[in-house]
Amino acid sequence: MPVRPLPALLTSALALTLAALPLAGTASARPAPPSSSCSAEAIEAASPDGPDVKALCAALAGLPDKDATAALIRVGGKGSWHGVAGVRDRRSEAPALENARFRAGSTTKIVTAAMVLQLAAEGRISLDGTVQQYLPGLLTKDFAPITVRQLLNFTSGLQPGASLGDTTEEMYPHRFETLTPEEVVAASVAKGPDPAYRPGERQDYGNIHYTVLAMLIEKVTGDSYAHQAAVRIFRPLGMRHTSFPDGPDPRIHGPHNRGYEWIDGKLVDVTDWNMSDRWAAGDMISTTADLERLLVGVFRGRVVPEPQLKEMFAVPDVPGATMGAPFSPFKLNGRTVWAKTGSRPGYHTVVAATQDLSRTVVYSVNSTDARGDGEAIARRFAFPAFNR
Repeated sequence: MPVRPLPALLTSALALTLAALPLAGTASARPAPPSSSCSAEAIEAASPDGPDVKALCAALAGLPDKDATAALIRVGGKGSWHGVAGVRDRRSEAPALENARFRAGSTTKIVTAAMVLQLAAEGRISLDGTVQQYLPGLLTKDFAPITVRQLLNFTSGLQPGASLGDTTEEMYPHRFETLTPEEVVAASVAKGPDPAYRPGERQDYGNIHYTVLAMLIEKVTGDSYAHQAAVRIFRPLGMRHTSFPDGPDPRIHGPHNRGYEWIDGKLVDVTDWNMSDRWAAGDMISTTADLERLLVGVFRGRVVPEPQLKEMFAVPDVPGATMGAPFSPFKLNGRTVWAKTGSRPGYHTVVAATQDLSRTVVYSVNSTDARGDGEAIARRFAFPAFNR
């Protein structure tokens, strides 16, 4: 397996640069100038067949507020529209950047699933092949056979692996620590199989499934996960501003809007954070334009060919299942929309589209509770894109 950087703790000096900002609220911040796409003229000229521009502009109005410091929205398909509002950071109060890079969270799973399905299309793996076959010794003899397909659709029965906390408050003191994929998976294996369900019997969304898939990608290709993502997905689609951190590097390199979260009553800068424990399940850094390229490329079959592509939208026939590998279907204004969310402290992301690409939306919201109620964020910043 390719060598990855050794676990590391970054210096305490770096931690000191991220001290909590003593802000009781966000009302004192100077809002960024409204996006030109939200001018009265632009709203009046909006296509009646396009998104509800008035509602999208209302969602952006007043940023920063207590719920978000910035937001980027990119609508495509029939009636394209871009909007940006808020501030780049709370100290300078400079306007938010529309080309900003951000932590894309679990939208990373789209890339991981696509690479696995490419390998299946190439005949290098079988979706009915097992973890025990491709990664011998990873699981103990206590585990029943787990197929690649079951990892893809979150029905593997693997229990959650090691983590640095369940909430942002718990994780924050450990934000510069490293958990390797091997450590994450070893902790899952140590818990044993799910005692209530066998593989394939229940869908249980979690990062552990995609961590194991990335190990499989590395084993089969003899290459690092990050390099395979670059040569298989990012470069062919022209995703020039999408990448993975170099090991435990906690920074977002290039232009970005800083992320904040409420912790103990203070608005804390959570931008710099070592996300290596999320790896192939949530460590990607991207832009709205690049994620739109990914979304369109996948839906048009430019990334994963048929018949493997259908796996990305195949919701397994098990009780309570709500998602494929990894897209989830939603009904909005009479349309079926397929979406994937992602959240990391300070950043909440959504990619969504109708399967015919008549409407797409990608947003990145610098939410002050990014890992909280994602539906509330989506209702504000994404649903209006499908209101017409």
